[in-house]
This record gives sequence, structure tokens and C-alpha cells, in this order.
Amino acid sequence: MSLEAVSIALPGRALPVGSPEADADAVERPLSLAEKLYNIGALRKALVLLALAGVWQAYALHLGNPLLFPSFTETLAALVDGVRSGVLPQRALASIEVLLLGYAGGIVLAALGTALAIGSRIGNDVLETLTAMFNPLPAIALLPLALLWFGLGQGSLIFVLVHSVLWPVALSTHSGFKGVSNTLRMVGRNYGLSGLRYVTAILIPAAFPSILAGLKNGWAFAWRTLIAAELVFGVSSGAGGLGWFIYENKNQLEIPAVFSGLLTVILIGLAVENLVFRTLEARTVHRWGMQA
Repeated sequence: MSLEAVSIALPGRALPVGSPEADADAVERPLSLAEKLYNIGALRKALVLLALAGVWQAYALHLGNPLLFPSFTETLAALVDGVRSGVLPQRALASIEVLLLGYAGGIVLAALGTALAIGSRIGNDVLETLTAMFNPLPAIALLPLALLWFGLGQGSLIFVLVHSVLWPVALSTHSGFKGVSNTLRMVGRNYGLSGLRYVTAILIPAAFPSILAGLKNGWAFAWRTLIAAELVFGVSSGAGGLGWFIYENKNQLEIPAVFSGLLTVILIGLAVENLVFRTLEARTVHRWGMQA
């Protein structure tokens, strides 16, 4: 049967496949319930998380050793106990407080360094050299020096956090500025923009996808660095963060509590990614048509 002979049966008439009327009808076909649900991104991600939880539960039950690998339900029970006792929220807030201080400090220094880099050739050379030197250096490797310089307290944690945030944010921002097209640059110059107005009106909006990627990477690096640093010493004036909570429970062989601490770190990371960065991305680069 030829393609022309194939038709779509509609009430009262038949349309050949490929005709404009048939294509319009196909486009206008209402979505099924399954298709509507599949188009919800949050639901798809929730199904992925449920699948991972199921794999976790199945493996733990197969292993049968809670001291080595507790089940998902045991971890949830320990998480609920930690929240009810107030220990987990207290430790999480302690970690987030230090994290925000270090994250903000790294962003400010990255902005200053990038401003110098786009303002002069020597500034560009300095930033590129420093980034090549220090970006590959793990922040946790500086912790012994930080302890020597700033003592056992928040100062040491903030120092290593600034290091973990500064270089990826500066690198992404600088790369984004260098990738701005000459056409946009000339448009800004033709409008008489210069200095700070040129940066805020032309460079930052055009480079914002790269800047946002740098902010995400900086947050992830800072979060990992903080937990690792708290695992090393973690206590300041008798109180520590989530990393110290994990370390303490490991020493007491409270392995479900250890996993609940790790799960708390994951949940905070998911919340920041989906509530903060996704919202910022939707209101900027998606609204501006810079990403699909």
C-alpha cells in the first residue's frame, strides 16, 4: 500500500497521512494522563529518588548487616530521632552558618578578581595564573595551615571554604565574560556604556549561564570541603556541624545515625539545587531565552 493510500479516519472524513489537516489534528491530540505525569520534571526526579531508595533497601536487606550497611528504613528512623531530639537541626544550622560565610567571602573575592581581570591585561594575567595554580589544589590540603594560622575554630573553616569557592567561581565568570560576542560588546559601546554600567548591562547578562554554573560548582565544592574539614576536627567551643555529627556517631558505632547524617547532607544539597539555583535559573537564563 502506498503512503498516499494511508489515511486517518475522522468523524465524517478521512485525511491522508502527512497532510496539513492530519498534522494539525495530531498536534492537537490531548495528552493522556501518563503523558501529562511524565512531563512533570519534579515527579520524574521523585521516581528516580524512590528507585534509588528501593535499591538501597534491597541491598541492605540482602547484606543483612546493619553495622556495615543499614537499610533505608533504619536510616530514616535514625533521621527522625535526630530531628526530634534537635541534634540534627542544630548541627545542620551550625554547618550552614559557616558555609554561607565562606561562600559569600569566596564570591566577593571572585568578583573583585574578575573585575580586575576584565579591566586590564595584567589583571587578566594575574587571575589566569592564580587560577591555574590554586584551582587544582584541594582546599582540605590547606586545613593544617589554616589551623596553624587561625586556630581551632570557624576561622580555619572559613579560610578553606573561601579557597574552595573562589577559584571555580572566578574561572567560570572570567570564561563567561571572555565568551561574550563582539556584537554585544559593540552594542554596549555604541550606547556609550563603560565601566560598571557596561559590566552590569552587557557582560553579566550575556555571561550569566557561565556565572550560574560557577556558583553551583562553588556551592558543591564548599559543601564537600566543609563536611571533610569537620570530619577532621569539627568542634568549636563544644559544638560541631554535620561532619562532626557523622564522626561522633562513627566512633560510637551508631551506623544508622552516620547514614542519617549523610542523608541530611544530601537532602540539603537537593533543596539548595532545586529551590535556589533552579528558581534563579528559571527567572534569569530561561526567561531570557538563553537556555531551553
